[in-house]
Amino acid sequence: MRILLPPSEGKTPAISGSGVNLTEMNFTSLNPAREQVIAALAEVSAHPEALRRLGVGASLSQEVARNTRLLDEPAAPAHKIYSGVLYDALGYSAMTPAARSKADEAVLVISGLWGAVRFADSIPAYRLSMSTTLGNLGRLAAFWKPQLTAALAPHVQGHLLVDCRSSMYSAAWTPDVGNTVSINVFQERNGTRKVVSHFAKHTRGELARHLLTRRGKAPQTPEKLLAAASEKWTAELVPGTAKRPHVLNLILPEQFSTV
Repeated sequence: MRILLPPSEGKTPAISGSGVNLTEMNFTSLNPAREQVIAALAEVSAHPEALRRLGVGASLSQEVARNTRLLDEPAAPAHKIYSGVLYDALGYSAMTPAARSKADEAVLVISGLWGAVRFADSIPAYRLSMSTTLGNLGRLAAFWKPQLTAALAPHVQGHLLVDCRSSMYSAAWTPDVGNTVSINVFQERNGTRKVVSHFAKHTRGELARHLLTRRGKAPQTPEKLLAAASEKWTAELVPGTAKRPHVLNLILPEQFSTV
C-alpha cells in the first residue's frame, strides 16, 4: 500500500540543523528537476512582484523571502515540516515506532518544489503551490508530470494507491487507475451530501493514520480498503473504469466535529 498526500500549505520551519542535501533524498532521479525548480523559485521570490506571481498575500512575505535561500535554510524530516489539518490528524509524532516505520515507507507527498518526498526526507520550509506558473518552467503540474511518471512507477508497482491528494496535486501525476483509489469525503446535511474542505482534510489524515496503525495486513485491493475504512466510517466504493480510478466515499454524520 502507498498513501499519496498533498503537502500542507503552511510549513513549520526547522529551528536548526544542516541544509537540504538532494543526494540523500529519495527519488534522486528527480534531482535535476528539483534544482531547476529551486533556482526558478529563488528568482521569482526575489522579484518585486513576488507575492503576486506566487499568488500569496503580504502576510506571507517572510515565507517568500525564505524561498530565496532554501539551500542555506535548516532542514528537517518532511513529517516535521508539513503541518496543518491533514497532518495534525495523521499524528505521526504520536505513532508507535512500528507505525512510523510503516508511514516512512508508505507515504508519498507530491510537492510543487520537490516532486515527491517521503516522510524521512530532510527538507526546509518553503512556500510554493503546484498551481503556480514558475518562470520559464511554466505551470508546475505540467512540468512535474513526465518527471513523476518516470520516477515513481517502479516504487508503486504492485501496490494499492490510496490517493488523498487534492485536485491541484493530482494533476501532477496520474498513476495506474487500476491500482488507485481516490478518497472523497462528504458530510450529510439535511439529507444532502456536502463537501466540506476542512473536514475532508481532517478525515483524509485520519484515514491515513487508521491504515498505518490498525492491526492486520495493509489493504492491497479496493475492496479490502473499503473493509478497512468501514471499521471506522460509513463508506462506499465506486468501481473505477479503464480511464478513472476507483473512488472511496467516506460519509460523515451531520453532527460531525473534529474536536
